[in-house]
Amino acid sequence: MAAFRSPLSFALAIALLCVSGFGCIYARKVGFTVDLIHRDSPLSPFYNSEETDLQRINNALRRSISRVHHFDPIAAASVSPKAAESDVTSNRGEYLMSLSLGTPPFKIMGIADTGSDLIWTQCKPCERCYKQVDPLFDPKSSKTYRDFSCDARQCSLLDQSTCSGNICQYQYSYGDRSYTMGNVASDTITLDSTTGSPVSFPKTVIGCGHENDGTFSDKGSGIVGLGAGPLSLISQMGSSVGGKFSYCLVPLSSRAGNSSKLNFGSNAVVSGPGVQSTPLLSSETMSSFYFLTLEAMSVGNERIKFGDSSLGTGEGNIIIDSGTTLTIVPDDFFSNLSTAVGNQVEGRRAEDPSGFLSVCYSATSDLKVPAITAHFTGADVKLKPINTFVQVSDDVVCLAFASTTSGISIYGNVAQMNFLVEYNIQGKSLSFKPTDCTKK
Repeated sequence: MAAFRSPLSFALAIALLCVSGFGCIYARKVGFTVDLIHRDSPLSPFYNSEETDLQRINNALRRSISRVHHFDPIAAASVSPKAAESDVTSNRGEYLMSLSLGTPPFKIMGIADTGSDLIWTQCKPCERCYKQVDPLFDPKSSKTYRDFSCDARQCSLLDQSTCSGNICQYQYSYGDRSYTMGNVASDTITLDSTTGSPVSFPKTVIGCGHENDGTFSDKGSGIVGLGAGPLSLISQMGSSVGGKFSYCLVPLSSRAGNSSKLNFGSNAVVSGPGVQSTPLLSSETMSSFYFLTLEAMSVGNERIKFGDSSLGTGEGNIIIDSGTTLTIVPDDFFSNLSTAVGNQVEGRRAEDPSGFLSVCYSATSDLKVPAITAHFTGADVKLKPINTFVQVSDDVVCLAFASTTSGISIYGNVAQMNFLVEYNIQGKSLSFKPTDCTKK
């Protein structure tokens, strides 16, 4: 038992190391780190100083349920509870990253999304766009901006593309009826490294959005796709970062004073004692997402089989996603997990005041929760209470899982906090290492 502590290539991009006063240096192998800013951090444009920490957590739970739309609109309707339909805007993800587009660099703050591919931002002219606080990117002001013609191979990599005046157009829609439309183009992307000089990637494919609407917030500037598809930032960085990225997500209680980190290339490598690795899988039908195979979870000494379901041979059975707060699991598995947790928790049952989560307890000093281990193929990931329970009110904590009757399962970001998580795209593996992310 653990005492619960309340926590208030297709495109091969050659990187350029940009040194002030000396221009940019070509580099085929680079390692660097950028800040990954939680949307509720004081560093985020979404930060609301009038909200309490508990209000922020409850809003994140709402977004977590609503985000299932992103993966499958039908699945979203089957996620419990029925009342968990979010009215919070910008459901694409929970983390933001700063980058610059064009020459000279034009800074934007985009949502970092491991569940989508295209990098896009709102562009001038933008007559049918959602209101945006920050200035819009003007492609005419960039010396390195280029539109793609309709017969360009980059255009053929889009699931939905059209042609207008021989300019390739993209169309992306999301399950919550948000959408973005615009030109498929290329430009230089520059990332501000926290460990050295800025790093630029020329001729990166982007979406220059001229018509965008839906649940996007006026404080955001677009999406930075970190998914598995060919147009994501990771895929386009290609061999220049060795197909590797990693992140270290700080716990909910620590994000006010600390930024999470997103690492690329040699900086992303996870090694040393405690590393657990599992195959990183893909799906032909859901190519943007990263899949793992979860075989079971243990609550104390009780092992609960996750089931035989998968999207196909070798395609895994659960999506790992940094943009979903909760872990979403099938209804029958959730029922067995909840029973096992209930049998081993030392504490008094309580109700979630918001009605979102169903397995809750009074947050007293003598509450003790069982150790939970996620058994992935080849990796036994031992979770701490901060990974399995969240505080939803001053006196209530709840199991950070939700159930669904659909086939879509998601390993959320609460379960990943205080782990260094490495995605090795070329090596087709994902590694976990227990880490104090506040010190990374």
